[in-house]
Amino acid sequence: MMTLIWTGLASGAVYALVAIGYNIVFISSQTFNFAQAQLLMVGAFIAYSGLVTFHLPVLVVALAAAAAVLVLAGLEERVAVRPVSQPDVQLVTTLGAATLLEGASQLIWGNQPLSVPFSAGSGVVTLLGGRLFPVQLALVITAIVLVVVLTYLSRHLKLGLALLGMAEDREAAILRGVNARRLALGAFAFSGALAGLLGLVVAPYTFAFATLGSSLALYGFVVLAIGGFGSMGGTLVGGLVVGLVETLVTRYLGSQYADLFVFAALVVILFVRPAGLFVRARERVV
Repeated sequence: MMTLIWTGLASGAVYALVAIGYNIVFISSQTFNFAQAQLLMVGAFIAYSGLVTFHLPVLVVALAAAAAVLVLAGLEERVAVRPVSQPDVQLVTTLGAATLLEGASQLIWGNQPLSVPFSAGSGVVTLLGGRLFPVQLALVITAIVLVVVLTYLSRHLKLGLALLGMAEDREAAILRGVNARRLALGAFAFSGALAGLLGLVVAPYTFAFATLGSSLALYGFVVLAIGGFGSMGGTLVGGLVVGLVETLVTRYLGSQYADLFVFAALVVILFVRPAGLFVRARERVV
């Protein structure tokens, strides 16, 4: 049973890592970046090329992936987001960016799943009575550490406080001197660099393939909706819920029921907490 739980936690951590990228952009600009999962997918392919094709050191590959995906995310913000002011239209433009990244990845790397090695090895280890791979433990630890660090920085740095201010009231933050456009571009670039780095951890678990972004994007959104838009801590709980539900249902009922039960859990939670588990719904006088 503990082995199943570790599998669920690792899968949930992957979805949480995607949701963290969603949240970084959403907090800064109230934009939902549909292409975030595809940016992580590009990081996974760069990890494959660097480690397997060119046999480069892990540090060099990590820096290359972070830099390349940072540039892609920055370009996406300037081309697909900044010229459009309406959030509903931005959903369409970022979806177009996601489609473009997916198509370009198919042309460059093909359609076959590519195995990416994990630097800590692939031997099975036993922990708390369950068996797991080192990459599974690394995913869980990475998700937890990332949420803790980002939460701390958002509450103790001026930049983090400015982002939180924009999330609460964008107009008031601008009046207080916050450069909204620069912060939005910085958030996109940071989420891109983070996605590039995470590709080195996610790809050994999921493989690198051209539809990886699409397969992660939907569950990443479910995690975000369960935890609450803007809540970093909520991504961990949402990932835990989605990962465990998916794994246990697949094990005992079959993979064809996994999506059904995941979305059923989402509906139940949203009935109780419409804004997510860790976000309070706010009422405004009109």
